Amino acid sequence: MEISLLEQIDTNKLPDHVAIIMDGNGRWAKKNGKERTFGHKSALRAVRSSIETCRRLGIKYLTLYAFSTENWNRPKLEVNVLMTLLSSAIKDEIKDLDKNGVRLNVIGDMSKLPSKANKDLTKAMELTKNNTGCVLTLALSYGSKEELLTAIKTIATKYKDGEISDNDFNEELVHQNLYTHDLPMVDLMIRTSGETRISNFLLWQIAYAELYFTEVLWPDFKEEEFYKAILNYQNRERRFGKISEQLTN
Repeated sequence: MEISLLEQIDTNKLPDHVAIIMDGNGRWAKKNGKERTFGHKSALRAVRSSIETCRRLGIKYLTLYAFSTENWNRPKLEVNVLMTLLSSAIKDEIKDLDKNGVRLNVIGDMSKLPSKANKDLTKAMELTKNNTGCVLTLALSYGSKEELLTAIKTIATKYKDGEISDNDFNEELVHQNLYTHDLPMVDLMIRTSGETRISNFLLWQIAYAELYFTEVLWPDFKEEEFYKAILNYQNRERRFGKISEQLTN
């Protein structure tokens, strides 16, 4: 009898933090003879599936690259559709997220979002702030270079004002000034659609992450595809700069 993908997963070797670059909505729509915006609407199924998979497996942190700082350069109509979809999705999904113990988190420059989207997100984060299940982080109007630059400026100001000294400069100081200061480092980063770029996403946080690239377009990234990524992760040897012999001793 063939063993299912789910049965092959070792629940003792799960990643704590999975980050996903959700790519391929436009190509999926074109492939199906639809407008690009149809691809974005269809992508919500994959988002729901990924959240549910993390809950089922017990993965504590899921971060989704929903809208980058560079995405503001897309056609205005597409941006408007994405922002409208964001607000409606939050309203439609928030009750189920809350009921299932999911805590919603946002990283990025929320001030650039339309006021309605900003308001809906703030309300949703407030509603779920005490939940202790999976932490769902949406990267919105997010760019890792901008995040690092903001952290550097904040640290420089603290140093200038005498709040910190030379002895305080270390990796933890940087981490505490990032948008992700309350999240662990990423263990597994997934990118769909066959592209093999990081695209300015969590550059600091993926320092030792395993990278998984799949040809599957995001709207088709269902539960089984997520399981494949987890199994791939579990078959790798994470050395963190050491050699294999050091890990077995």
